[in-house]
Amino acid sequence: MPVVKGILGRKLGMTQLFDEQGQAVTVTVLEAGPCVVVQKRTQSKDGYDAVQLGFGEVKERRLNKPQRGHLAAHHAPLRRVLGEFRLQDPEALAEGQEVKADIFTPGEVVAVSGTSKGKGFAGVVKRYHFHGGPATRGSMFHRKPASSGATDAARIFKGVRKPGHMGAVRVTTKGLRVVRVDAERNLILVRGAVPGAPGSLVRITMPVVAERKPSRRKFVS
Repeated sequence: MPVVKGILGRKLGMTQLFDEQGQAVTVTVLEAGPCVVVQKRTQSKDGYDAVQLGFGEVKERRLNKPQRGHLAAHHAPLRRVLGEFRLQDPEALAEGQEVKADIFTPGEVVAVSGTSKGKGFAGVVKRYHFHGGPATRGSMFHRKPASSGATDAARIFKGVRKPGHMGAVRVTTKGLRVVRVDAERNLILVRGAVPGAPGSLVRITMPVVAERKPSRRKFVS
């Protein structure tokens, strides 16, 4: 079990590999790190054990004053994005150390969070997969959203599916299995698709599996 439960990275793109049976497997290539430990959270001070990782080199003029001050206070190099991850062993990592892709092993199941592609303004057919109306001549319905609900309230209730902005939201895809790890180039290949456009930032985490509580049911022998 790795000491840290995840890493920051970047989506590079998609490709395919061939398994032992010769079947093509679609995979997503992720640049996982290297990340530097910027700050540590301790049980005595913060109530939990975690580390703050920094990823992506950036010029100083791209950071605001609070960001530069935070990195300087911990003697950390300039990093584009920061993220916090839980820590298994509080003494395993120290500020300034690097976390790389070698914390993952093939066969592990991870969850990847990213910002989905923005689609702009979309109608209900594209946004919510509505069937729409008849497409024949004279229907005057086609791809319209039709009724908006009850008329007595004289307003639209919250949650009604209407046309609007689509995409560009935080999405987490779970259950992605690590197929290959290239520790030298800090690359991991996961089976399946990952949210976001190529080059976008992602957060790769290993889901915490809670211990199953014993059943309180009594069975009659």
